[in-house]
Amino acid sequence: MANPTGREAVAAVWRIESARIVGALARYTGDFALAEDLAQEALAEALVTWPREGVPRNPAGWLLTVGRRRAIDAFRRRSALDERYAALAHDLGEGGAASGRPPADPARDTEDVLWDPDQIDDDVLALMFIACHPLLSREARVALTLRVVGGLTSDEIAKAFLTPTATVQARITRAKKTLGAERVPFAVPSAAERTERLGSVLSVIYLIFTEGSSASSGSDLIRLDLAREAQRLARVLTRLVPDEPEVFGLLALLELTAARFPARTGPDGEPVLLEHQDRRRWDRAAIRRGRAALARAERIGRGLGAYGLQAAIAECHAVAASVEETNWERIVLRYEALGRLAPSPVVDLNRAVAVCMARGPAAALPIVDELAAARALPNSHLLPSVRGELLTRLGHIDQARTELRLALQLCGNERERAVLERKLADLG
Repeated sequence: MANPTGREAVAAVWRIESARIVGALARYTGDFALAEDLAQEALAEALVTWPREGVPRNPAGWLLTVGRRRAIDAFRRRSALDERYAALAHDLGEGGAASGRPPADPARDTEDVLWDPDQIDDDVLALMFIACHPLLSREARVALTLRVVGGLTSDEIAKAFLTPTATVQARITRAKKTLGAERVPFAVPSAAERTERLGSVLSVIYLIFTEGSSASSGSDLIRLDLAREAQRLARVLTRLVPDEPEVFGLLALLELTAARFPARTGPDGEPVLLEHQDRRRWDRAAIRRGRAALARAERIGRGLGAYGLQAAIAECHAVAASVEETNWERIVLRYEALGRLAPSPVVDLNRAVAVCMARGPAAALPIVDELAAARALPNSHLLPSVRGELLTRLGHIDQARTELRLALQLCGNERERAVLERKLADLG
């Protein structure tokens, strides 16, 4: 009888080890696209073999061995019996007698596959830099990162972003073709390139977390699996690049933001606004981790970067006992610094909210009016939502109703739409 835990074991090992396996195969073959295909073939082989024959003693080594043998088969099919094939065959110790099949005994022939920690770190870091390459579109970077670094399937990525699986698969295929056509090498970028490329990696992880923490569409406000995956990727990156303050700044931001997840929704999944959240439900362990990461960013950097400043703002909320006791003036100052460092309409909108809390709605409305006049965030419900709230507090009910109706039209998330509908109803 088939082992009922075999497929579960495959999924668990793949989630943990996929980045290492793809990275190792990319280093061996020199071809990132081929390596990802080989890893997928090894995964498919494991899904058939492990439930039937049992989980091998060295599961990651088994997958890597199968991937290597598939690589040899691929080179054979290309009639590439050259030095690269000879080196691969010699490395496997097969002497040209590879069968292209996994070992008959899943535990045999894999015990010698040892993971060199330094090499693993280089492989996974190189994988992150390739998946987040500036040549690729934002959507392709996200999909490729979740696939090759996160170990998610196309179906899982599609479900997380409410996108058809075929669309996700097409993005991944196009991304691999682009990287191959441009002959992007599988290597950690030089020091001169690393800063720019690291920014792309951080941006992708943040995008994944943002979609998880505030879903842009669908019936769930928070997609925990997506947010948790972003946190895991950020933790991996801190181990790979321990001297970059913004890496720790990003991790701090994710931890401190995620700490509020338990209190952000009610029993039926409805959103709970910050002023109504039960702060006793906030995850204190996540707050401690976030503050520790922020302290690390401050120690190794020369001032906080954009992610670090956002984490410092999140820390102000995390340490306050209530909305009233929050140091809103400090938050305003940090948003002003963030606006100088990384100007964006979203930063200005958040600054307006902080100004409202610190100095009142009359002081905040001009900031929002300026954004509206500039047609900032034209497809987002956030600007009219904030403007409607400020106008409500100032007693301009008709104008507030107009803004909230516009926000309702633009909002794609069902839970947030319910909040806006309640606000409209409260206005009569």
